Amino acid sequence: MAHDFQADIDAVQQIGAVPIILDVACRITGARFAAVARVTEERWIACNVRDDIPFGLQPGSELPIETTFCNEIRQSGESVIIDHVAEDEVYCGHPIPVKYGIQSYISVPIFRPGGNFFGTLCALDIKPGRMKVPEVISTFKLFAELIGFHLDALDRLASTHAALLKEREEAGLRERFIRALAHELRNPLEAINSNTLYLLRAVADERVTTVAAEMNVTVRRMSTTLDDLLDFARRHIAAD
Repeated sequence: MAHDFQADIDAVQQIGAVPIILDVACRITGARFAAVARVTEERWIACNVRDDIPFGLQPGSELPIETTFCNEIRQSGESVIIDHVAEDEVYCGHPIPVKYGIQSYISVPIFRPGGNFFGTLCALDIKPGRMKVPEVISTFKLFAELIGFHLDALDRLASTHAALLKEREEAGLRERFIRALAHELRNPLEAINSNTLYLLRAVADERVTTVAAEMNVTVRRMSTTLDDLLDFARRHIAAD
């Protein structure tokens, strides 16, 4: 079954705090690009973007996963942080920064509360930046955790909504069944009632009239119950 990446994009778009997070991410690092990306083994998809360079990316844009650091982050669960690519012992000359002309970069993993990897929160620029400082790193990790919790909350809300719709649908079916059943029973009860009244009028045998009288009382009680059922179904279906 194919994964619904549009649902992931929509979920991030529903988190009202994300644009503020991307704005703060750019302010504290000096970067002019920040994004929340959905990352799998095979795909990198932008879910929300602040692009002041501009790279030309927007929600729904994709990059080849092999041209990003995000698959490495997905596998290791660790952040990648670079202040100045040209002076970095590990990433100087690395093909990914070279491809995009990146000089500063920070990307931290986003996990759901259950530990499932969702993607990354990143910021970058074509100029050197201020990434490898404790306040920046801790802020990005906090933001990533907040996004993960928001995504989980949206999932729970959607599940609850679906359960409520299902419960309401089942309740409607029950009420319609009650109404149909009450109508179906109405005719036989009326026939029984007519027959018991006839017996009470036309038959002199005390044993017969006693049974007929008991049947008549039972029929009236059942008829009252059916009226109550119909009234219940009518009110609840009208409310739906």
